[in-house]
Amino acid sequence: MSWIPFKIGQPKKQIVPKTVERDFEREYGKLQQLEDQTKKLQKDMKKSTDADLAMSKSAVKIASDLLSNPLCEQDPVFLEMVTAFDTAMKRMDSFNQEKVNQIQKTVIEPLKKFSSVFPSLNVAVKRREQTLQDYKRLQSKVEKYEEKEKTGPVLAKLHQAREELRPVKEDFEAKNKQLLEEMPKFYSSRIDYFKPSFESLVRAQPAFSRQVVYYTEMHKIFGDLTAQIDEPGLSDEQRERENEVKLSELRALSIVADD
Repeated sequence: MSWIPFKIGQPKKQIVPKTVERDFEREYGKLQQLEDQTKKLQKDMKKSTDADLAMSKSAVKIASDLLSNPLCEQDPVFLEMVTAFDTAMKRMDSFNQEKVNQIQKTVIEPLKKFSSVFPSLNVAVKRREQTLQDYKRLQSKVEKYEEKEKTGPVLAKLHQAREELRPVKEDFEAKNKQLLEEMPKFYSSRIDYFKPSFESLVRAQPAFSRQVVYYTEMHKIFGDLTAQIDEPGLSDEQRERENEVKLSELRALSIVADD
């Protein structure tokens, strides 16, 4: 939301008390900040869920690529390990999708619905501002005739100007009163609105609990697989040296040798 008052000549009479104008600006400013923060939170939540899904989808893709890699063609043990990895990554992706769906339902959608209210509020504030400018313009007109010599034509025009001013004044006062009453209520409602939403997210633990169980099971699966393929007693440094030896043997082959 943004509010840029119309530029117009000010009447000599203070038609809106400064305290009232300060109260209005303060309450409206709080709602502007609330709108900005709501949009930011919605955007950040969307980024978070997108990143979460992208991570699990990438893991599924890696497992799928490994299954189709020649590395697995003639090694049943390695194929078994990669197949287990592929299954585990698909399970992880399923859990992530369930979690993201829950966040979408309990947080992102409520944020989106809450944000949809601000455009109507913005319109109401603009209407109030336009009415205020009409009020000032007509008040200046009345003051102009009040300062003139009270001849018949001037009195007639003064009467007409006051008649034009009255409904506009009443309209502004009604709009101003409504906004000053409802803007604080709307701001205060944010807690009652979002509290159930985030409580629902916190209570939606079955998916997260199962994910903890899943990671425990996956740790066991890969622990068993590691025990099957690892040479007993080898440290990480020894495995690294062994890999370097094997890589050197590969580089010595004529098909990869430098010309």
